[in-house]
Amino acid sequence: MRRASAAIPVDPGGGRDDFRRSTIALDKRSAKSFIRINDRIRAREIRVIDENGEQLGILPPFEALKLARERGLDLVEVSPNAVPPVCRIQDYGRFLYEKEKSERAARKKQKVITLKEVKFSVTVDEHDYQTKKNQAVRFLAGGDKVKASLRFRGRQMAHRDLGYAIINRLILDIGDAGTVEFMPRMEGTILHAILAPSKRQEAPKPKPPAPPPLAPSPQAQ
Repeated sequence: MRRASAAIPVDPGGGRDDFRRSTIALDKRSAKSFIRINDRIRAREIRVIDENGEQLGILPPFEALKLARERGLDLVEVSPNAVPPVCRIQDYGRFLYEKEKSERAARKKQKVITLKEVKFSVTVDEHDYQTKKNQAVRFLAGGDKVKASLRFRGRQMAHRDLGYAIINRLILDIGDAGTVEFMPRMEGTILHAILAPSKRQEAPKPKPPAPPPLAPSPQAQ
């Protein structure tokens, strides 16, 4: 005999579903940022800062949460590793917005170093060499690393010394614009070296000129 499945009660007003959806959304946001808020704060005591930056002292979390709710705000754990943890009364949505904004600004300031390749051949002429050398210098000046590579074809493998001479010349010609991260080496039929941008050192500040010696005071007659 087939067992009848139990009926699932449905909230006609949809309030329970709305609450569940909002709870799931909040859980996702909390999990993403690893930040404890409100009832998720588990410490026995916390140091509380209000929305104006004033210290409210050390309180049990339920008292701090009561204060936050009276002000229509959230209780956000901002320093979980402190003893006791530090929590702030503030708007959680605003907190996430400011946090994401500061992280975006920090990412913009970070320089992404890429590896640019400059290819040579054993038969490179002087004009082509100078063009590629200048290209490597521009890459290094822009903060990127440079892979200088040279492929040997067929019988050229018998003249690897010519390839080493070209790559070593490049290293010398680049001079202070870059530093050698990997010296020239063979991998299969390709000889390559890797250059990194030089760390620019700030020039020492010039010392202020010494004040001129004071003129001798006129002697009394």
